[in-house]
Amino acid sequence: MATDLSPNFQKSDLYTVPHPADYHHPDLVVAPPHDGLHFWQFMVAGSIAGMTEHMAMFPVDTVKTQMQALTSCPLKSVSVVDALKSIMKADGVGGFYRGIGAMALGAGPAHAVYFSVYEVCKKAFSRENSNNSLAHAGSGVCATVASDAVLTPMDVVKQRLQLSESPYKGVGDCVKRVLREEGVKAFYASYRTTVVMNAPFTAVHFATYEAAKRGLSELSPEHSSDERLVVHATAGAAAGALAAVVTTPLDVVKTQLQCQGVCGCDRFASSSISDVLRTIVKKDGYSGLMRGWFPRMLFHAPAAAICWSTYEAAKEFFQDSNNPQNIT
Repeated sequence: MATDLSPNFQKSDLYTVPHPADYHHPDLVVAPPHDGLHFWQFMVAGSIAGMTEHMAMFPVDTVKTQMQALTSCPLKSVSVVDALKSIMKADGVGGFYRGIGAMALGAGPAHAVYFSVYEVCKKAFSRENSNNSLAHAGSGVCATVASDAVLTPMDVVKQRLQLSESPYKGVGDCVKRVLREEGVKAFYASYRTTVVMNAPFTAVHFATYEAAKRGLSELSPEHSSDERLVVHATAGAAAGALAAVVTTPLDVVKTQLQCQGVCGCDRFASSSISDVLRTIVKKDGYSGLMRGWFPRMLFHAPAAAICWSTYEAAKEFFQDSNNPQNIT
């Protein structure tokens, strides 16, 4: 009589074996969110990009600050050459780097916040439409409101140290004296102006960058992967230059508020933007609102190129490290 032997030939390793809820197969990799990166990786990439940008362009920023500082003395036109000569005469080459320590302390954390908030908001606002310029602009505004809260106190210290014949010995001395003589509010006297300035700056900057990057990539799509660094740098430079020129008047106001009462700079009764604007126009005419626009543009065009190319390179590094196919 025939016997059914099929049960004896069944392979136990073919059975479906349930696994615990926390079990992860070694070949199963959970994809990181947005652009293939984790939140902390956006922060690290942004921090590296911000510090690289500000350290590289710091001398130009010093020139711009000295050109924008308004004193109680009768004003004369201050050119880039005049500012360069003044800094060299007063402090030598080291004068171009006074306050760089404050920027080093502030730029890393601020840009970590800046880029991570931008990426999170871009994902939320774009809703799968990567070409949404309005979403890019809105994300930039959210990013700058958050990052300026981190950077503004160190920016105050940095600008006071950048002034010609600054009375402060260094970052620590400046922080202590401002706290003792003016209180904590002095570190945030320009915060409102900074946000009002950086909101349109960042909106123009991010929208221009994303549009320029897309346009440049479409010019030669077959070579886009080989020219990514050039595309990021060029798009960043264009975005930085345009945004810098458009927002120079508010940057002048910010500098005046942060440097008031130091080295003969005017002190204002309030931190009202309109009051400071009226004072500048009264003493220096409407041209005073554009003081320092050229070094500001010279700063932001290459700074943005450095920042964006560094940021995108850091992102690419993390994307490769997150890709299991690149793990050997």
